[in-house]
Amino acid sequence: MPRSTVILLTALMGLCRCPAGSRAEPLKVYILAGQSNMQGHAHIRTFDHIGMDPRTAPLLRAMRDENGRPRVCDNVWISSLGSAAEVRQGKLTAGYGAAGRGLKIGPELTFGIYMQKRVDQPILIIKTAWGGKSLHTDFRPPSAGPYQFNAQQLKRFQERGQDLAQVKEQRARQTGHYYRLMIEHIRAVLKAIEQVYPGYDGAQGYELAGMVWFQGWNDMVDRGTYPNRGRPGGYAQYTEVLAHFIRDVRKDLAASSMPFVIGVMGVGGPIEQYGPAEQRYRGIHGGFRQAMAAPASMPEFKGNVTAVLTENYWDPELKELAAKWEEIRAQSRKLNRDKNLTKAQRKVALDQFTAETMTPRELEIYRAGTSNAAYHYLGSAKMMAQIGKAFAEALVATTKTVNQ
Repeated sequence: MPRSTVILLTALMGLCRCPAGSRAEPLKVYILAGQSNMQGHAHIRTFDHIGMDPRTAPLLRAMRDENGRPRVCDNVWISSLGSAAEVRQGKLTAGYGAAGRGLKIGPELTFGIYMQKRVDQPILIIKTAWGGKSLHTDFRPPSAGPYQFNAQQLKRFQERGQDLAQVKEQRARQTGHYYRLMIEHIRAVLKAIEQVYPGYDGAQGYELAGMVWFQGWNDMVDRGTYPNRGRPGGYAQYTEVLAHFIRDVRKDLAASSMPFVIGVMGVGGPIEQYGPAEQRYRGIHGGFRQAMAAPASMPEFKGNVTAVLTENYWDPELKELAAKWEEIRAQSRKLNRDKNLTKAQRKVALDQFTAETMTPRELEIYRAGTSNAAYHYLGSAKMMAQIGKAFAEALVATTKTVNQ
């Protein structure tokens, strides 16, 4: 294991009532990797919002124990690198999301709960996720070769008077760094599974049963690497590098047919539902999502790679309420700049504007359902829980296809 401090998340009590299988089959190991949305920024205070919608209320019952606390799963174990300053491992529960400002979840919680129910035996999740990381550089796989600056980038470096040799040297150091950290952590855990899952019997062995990749934001917004983004084929390089990534992960982990799920970036929801203010993003968002999902359609990956469109789990109501809340924040800033108003007058004016902009029920829903920015799926446990469950279901379906 890496020399990082290991923290066992055992503060929360409860049981994941999913009975272990009686057969000593190989331990099924699942890999979750990506950037900040794989880390997860959904605070546990947004759990209640899941129960406010009859469609998702069953999810909440699966995520909480009989005392209303986040469920601790006896038969799901996890080792997580990158979501905090240290390696965190133990039984799966809330708290394996991004560190800081309370307990958070990513897709891992419902992924583990529903995957374990499907396989009916203990499972191990290895999660590696770092915020703000790209596929084109940070996670760049070996077979993709070195990062190549395009003509527009080289021209800008020259115009800024930058030392091209230094720029290239720095990029070379960065290239593939997080890919290597990911592989190293996975291998380290697999060599000492009993340190994460004390009940593991080495005689039963393990099976790399699937991997989920949930990333994309830093590539999507990078106009330097993708100068033609928003145009047809503008993100073709992402598709190419992701295909290399899938091949290399399978090769480096000696799992040539390991089922692979691509969690396609879906912030903002379905493109066809974009409002007037979002139309300028249609080409960029739509083009990137197509490029990200494209490897699943390649002949070599037929039946063993699938794409999950996370846009299908975006919450349009929260999106609308978040826009209204931004209007209130803008009004607050405007009032604070007005030196002719006293503090009390500003408060009265803001309270009145808030009442005119959002109903009490809308405020309740917004405050219950959000805990972060839009690019983090609004920090919504409702969205993240549905995404994690969808990843598990997609891997189950892909595994059946691979085994046919």
